[in-house]
Amino acid sequence: MLGLEAATATSFNYGQALDMTFLFFEAQRSGKLPANHRVKWRSDSALKDGFLQGVDLVGGYYDAGDHVKFGLPMAFSVTMLAWGAIDFRKEITALDQMGNTLWAIRWGTDYFIKAHTQPNVLWAQVGDGDSDHYCWERAEDMTTPRTAYKLDEYHPGSDLAGETAAALAASSIAFKPYNSSYSILLLVHAKQLFSFADRFRGLYDDSIQNAKQFYSSSGYSDELLWAAAWLYRATDDEYYLKYVVDNALYMSGTGWAVKEFSWDNKYAGLQILLSKILLEGRGGAYTATLKQYQAKADCFACACLKKNDGYDIQTTPGGLMYVREWNNLQYASAAALLLSIYSDYLSAANAKLSCPEGQIPPQELLNFAKSQADYILGKNPKTISYLVGYGTKYPIHVHHRGSSIASIFALHSVVECVQGFETWYRRSEGNPNCIFGALVGGPDQNDNFSDDRSNYEQTEPTLSGNAPLVGLFSKLHSVYGGATGRDLSKRVSTVSSIIFYHQKTQVPNTSLGVPAEFLHTITNNMGCWNVNVLSPQGNNQEHIPEANYRPKVGDRGPFRASLGSLSNARKEHL
Repeated sequence: MLGLEAATATSFNYGQALDMTFLFFEAQRSGKLPANHRVKWRSDSALKDGFLQGVDLVGGYYDAGDHVKFGLPMAFSVTMLAWGAIDFRKEITALDQMGNTLWAIRWGTDYFIKAHTQPNVLWAQVGDGDSDHYCWERAEDMTTPRTAYKLDEYHPGSDLAGETAAALAASSIAFKPYNSSYSILLLVHAKQLFSFADRFRGLYDDSIQNAKQFYSSSGYSDELLWAAAWLYRATDDEYYLKYVVDNALYMSGTGWAVKEFSWDNKYAGLQILLSKILLEGRGGAYTATLKQYQAKADCFACACLKKNDGYDIQTTPGGLMYVREWNNLQYASAAALLLSIYSDYLSAANAKLSCPEGQIPPQELLNFAKSQADYILGKNPKTISYLVGYGTKYPIHVHHRGSSIASIFALHSVVECVQGFETWYRRSEGNPNCIFGALVGGPDQNDNFSDDRSNYEQTEPTLSGNAPLVGLFSKLHSVYGGATGRDLSKRVSTVSSIIFYHQKTQVPNTSLGVPAEFLHTITNNMGCWNVNVLSPQGNNQEHIPEANYRPKVGDRGPFRASLGSLSNARKEHL
């Protein structure tokens, strides 16, 4: 417990953590990268996505440590980014981070617009999960099939189309004060996709079998309600409010009392989003049903605070919300954002949280959110930051292909599938590229964590785990203080200026038959690995920060845990 006590006295720089989070999204970009791209070990990739199908699907985000563009978690991640931008607009603007936030959102929404080629057609995935996860290579070297999969009237996917509609509707609100024409365009696509999702119902992974073993959906009712709720907030059109009220029981919106909020289970988010309408006194004829939604929202919040008469979340001895072993931190980050938002809704209405154990002030919800964020940043029994690059101790063997292989700017020869596993995946050294801001999967139910590249359950980052951090860190910074985001940008640009340790590593032969020598440097301002590649002639190449990735041969990529403890939650994650 000494480590936990030491960490307890530590204050965290949420502004710095926020800036790092944006760098992770830049590291995950697919397609043609802009000139101002800050992650210098990345370059253009997947520039022919959709070509064989006759559609432009270039862009979007790689899901995790792999190179598949999975539509469902990507859309959820964009919804989370947009929600943070909407409800914490003032906080993000004060940090001078609204530009980065909107760019992170737009990298996803531009792709969704491309993927929505007809009112009832949505390209849902690019990349084959099986072949991708049997290959360890940089995105820039990709040789795996870039098969594209679509949803249409004969191959429905109400869950994925509904979540994409929610993402576009939320994003239209986020962009409205800054780019009204783009906001209108997003809303047009959101409405069409909701109509498509509602009219042609079905599970997306029944239509796209390839996705089932990676991001299997447990239902689509929550996404339909979720999309309608966001469309109501974006349009104020009573049609959408009536939809969530009329379908409240049939689609379990007022029936599910959940203890999880994730890419697959939107009920808690839906219930809190609708509670805002009630708390603002705008329920009107729908007040009775909205009160039922709020009762379930309170149930989720009370469970997180462990004030729900025994029907509570599980936590690790160190205080982390624990849902399941596979990438557990994604559930903690999502719940933390949700409770920080609900805290604001309750505070604005001068209301309290109603729990079986009494009336709880909104500050308690923010305290929970802070506890999860602080655990992530180092206030945990291992005193390790699970946000890569933050602090002085964090994972360096991140399960991430691009991070674990020397950049193409440092190692110019192609790294092929098998070579990637043999030369880079299995090496014991830390990743040559620091993937700043990546939230890894995190510890087990006993706070144990193994920083091992093959330990993808714990060391792989995901879009859906990172996305809630933008709103969360912004809110916490506004309340508890810290440096501004600009401070980190300066530090990233000078990352190699303060060096206190050097270590030379001999790496297996390059394609030239000459060993490439890597000079690792750990800096005392960020602690991240950097790499200098010395050419066979001894000339120093560009100095490039780098990061991480994940599988072993046979790894099936963003896997999800079994539905084991899903007595209250219908979906699960990798």
